Amino acid sequence: MKLGAFSISLSVKNLEVSKNFYETLGFEVFAGALAQKYLIMKNGDSLIGLFEAMFEGNLLTFNPGWDQNAQALEDWNDVREIAKHLEEKGIKANIQIDNESGPGSLTLQDPDGNMVLIDQHR
Repeated sequence: MKLGAFSISLSVKNLEVSKNFYETLGFEVFAGALAQKYLIMKNGDSLIGLFEAMFEGNLLTFNPGWDQNAQALEDWNDVREIAKHLEEKGIKANIQIDNESGPGSLTLQDPDGNMVLIDQHR
């Protein structure tokens, strides 16, 4: 299964404070905006999403179809294929796919209760 770019998505209390903290660790803003209440921070191939008041808890995030630079991959698995594979393996997911192609997402929990988001943007 090719899940695409990986990042951790953190639910933060104060986006600007978190931005400054991760900049101290060498991360730079890659996408998003303070006004939109989210930032994607990048350090090499490491990605951290900072989200203020968008969801509870932290998420392991995969973006099918993208590499770590948000560039289109040629060889990848569509979120619908991933959903079908999970269903066939008996893994329950909350699927949010409204069309036959393009963007879609699903969430699931690993055996220890960690939330996983598979979020396709293309």
